[in-house]
Amino acid sequence: MLPVIAAAAEEGGGTAFILPPAYEIFWAAVVLLLIVLVVGRYGLPRIYRLLDERAERIEKGLELAAKAEEGQADAEKRAERLVQEARLEAAHIRQDAQNQAKEIIAQARQAAQVDAAAIQEGASRQILAEKQAAQISLRTDVGLLATALAERIVGEQLRDTDLSARVIDRFLDELEAAPTSHGIDNGAAVEELR
Repeated sequence: MLPVIAAAAEEGGGTAFILPPAYEIFWAAVVLLLIVLVVGRYGLPRIYRLLDERAERIEKGLELAAKAEEGQADAEKRAERLVQEARLEAAHIRQDAQNQAKEIIAQARQAAQVDAAAIQEGASRQILAEKQAAQISLRTDVGLLATALAERIVGEQLRDTDLSARVIDRFLDELEAAPTSHGIDNGAAVEELR
């Protein structure tokens, strides 16, 4: 191939083989200039506009992402604060419930003590009433027995109530003054009868 190139170079001169003819260079330059002008006038602004729009979208996306991250951080802080507040509120509610339970227990104890005191007072009154009724019954029975005994001893019926009362009182006084037998205090027994 080298001989072909060398032969061609000798025929057309030295540089004609490497460079095209001048008219081709001129028309190629004109066409290139037209292409550059058309692309520069219509194509490049559109390309630049698309690139600018894309850059704006990317920038807006980055801003939105940054805002979303900030919003997420704020939301996490708010959520943490709400959780802390809920925990504090739950602790207060538990404390209030415990205080109310203690108060209810104290009130129940106080009510039970009041009820127990009322029951005890009622029982004491009932015992006292029964004791008084027993004393009256015993005094009446002793009086009747003393009257019956006196009738047998005297042999006649004591019709005078004042006389009967004096006889009964004298009998009780003698019984009170008599020595005790079987560990029974006659004085206390007689006082109960009166």
